[in-house]
Amino acid sequence: MRAATKRSAQVGARVRYRVLVADGLGEAGLARLRERADVEVAGGLAEDELCQRLEGVHALVVRSRTRVTRWVLECAPDLRVVARAGVGVDNIDVEAATRAGVLVVNTPDSSVRATAEHAVALLLSLCRNVPQAHASVQQGEWKREAFVGTEVYGKTLGVVGLGRIGGEVARLGRALGMRVLAFDPYVGEERAAHLGAEPVSFARLLEESDFVTLHVPLTSQTRGMIGREELRRMKRGARLVNCARGGLVDEAALLEALEQGHLAGAALDTFAEEPPQDLRLVRHPRVVATPHLGASTQEAQEAIGVDVAEQVLQALEGRLPRGAVNVAAFRGDVWDRLSPHLELARVLGSLLRQLSPGPVQAVEVRLEGELSQVEASPLVASVLVGLLGGVTDQVVNLVNATLLASERGVRVVESRQETSEDFASLMRVTAQTPRGTFLLAGTLFGRREPRIVRIGEYRIDLGLAPYMLFAWNTDRPGMIGRVGTVLGRHGVNIAGMHLGRESRGGVAVMVLTLDDPVPAPAVDEIRSLDGIYDVKVAEL
Repeated sequence: MRAATKRSAQVGARVRYRVLVADGLGEAGLARLRERADVEVAGGLAEDELCQRLEGVHALVVRSRTRVTRWVLECAPDLRVVARAGVGVDNIDVEAATRAGVLVVNTPDSSVRATAEHAVALLLSLCRNVPQAHASVQQGEWKREAFVGTEVYGKTLGVVGLGRIGGEVARLGRALGMRVLAFDPYVGEERAAHLGAEPVSFARLLEESDFVTLHVPLTSQTRGMIGREELRRMKRGARLVNCARGGLVDEAALLEALEQGHLAGAALDTFAEEPPQDLRLVRHPRVVATPHLGASTQEAQEAIGVDVAEQVLQALEGRLPRGAVNVAAFRGDVWDRLSPHLELARVLGSLLRQLSPGPVQAVEVRLEGELSQVEASPLVASVLVGLLGGVTDQVVNLVNATLLASERGVRVVESRQETSEDFASLMRVTAQTPRGTFLLAGTLFGRREPRIVRIGEYRIDLGLAPYMLFAWNTDRPGMIGRVGTVLGRHGVNIAGMHLGRESRGGVAVMVLTLDDPVPAPAVDEIRSLDGIYDVKVAEL
């Protein structure tokens, strides 16, 4: 999340934040936000109007209507989080947000049941011609023979995407007595079996299903996934249901398939353009259409409002919400356990930058012992925050650190080792530079206190301080005193001293923790002392 450069609010401080709600939110959610923030509700904003409203705003809440573009993000230097009250984030430029260090969150759990029920409701309405029959009765007609439908019992339901919503649809389909096929390359056979679904290829699902229902996000890979070729593959007389995202379906090709009689019908809750300007598809007699109502139940809206409010406040207070889209998210207990290690990782990255013998071209992060069992990505990102924090004028944080490292050509490697020689948990970071490699290792004392326990080949027990001096020297009497004399002459107070060596009389490393920054003339003077090989200072 963005650092508070121009903000008066520091992360975690009890301050009043500013939140702009652009597309409306349930009263319960607004009430929760107002406990900690000044909230402005302003719907239907054009892009330039949105930019004007975002000055000084820390959080932006949107639904599907408001588009959060790169330009909008550039207009909002104080913005820390964009929250989507719903699931899909294709109206948010997530890449631009990531680059700017803005967290993007959504509420994938709050509307699962509502959306799944709506998909099944549309499917049943399609089978029994409910909307058409209703309209006919309202016209004073009584044409029972015109609206003969079909049953779903014993039919085959093809579920594309077996995530939360797709999984619930599969479960409901089984409850209706349907055979369920599922296509999702990211879901294992065990989950499919648990839901009573048979995992199959996309082609087989299209060829065998009487009903195909879509439950995948809109990405570059899924856009237009149901086109002319896919529609031709579907069984003659099959029906298509889309309660996911409009861009998944080639609407012109779908209209063509309906007009040619290849498909018996389609039920659509989402469209490529909302509301659709070309009404030929929605006016087709074998189409059931609703205005993006998937999450529109009283229960879901209240749950979404509270969920998005909680996540916004978590983000503003420096915690990572579980609905984070552009950085790995965790349950609260996992985050609490991981957060002290994040600070250790950041410190290791910062020291790696300041102590390595040259510019860092690659970095390896190795997690040992108990740490080998946790998700590595936030720890790696935190190392990169420390590594890049002093070499770019961009805000660097957990959201964008990996992207910025890639852009700068820094190669990142993760590794794990289940055991650690001396500690329950250990984090090793190794930098590759044009002048060789450099290693640091750290752990936590008492679960909260970061300690550096290895500098290169030297074992050490180093607590942290704002200012530190590292000197590599010949291990002989008097070296510490001579360095201390120079620092004293320059008005630098020594807070602590730490030593590491491999053998008596060899090369040792001396680390002094200091109360004051070390002036450059003092560094030069220490470097010129007999027996000193190298000197570096670090600030944390």
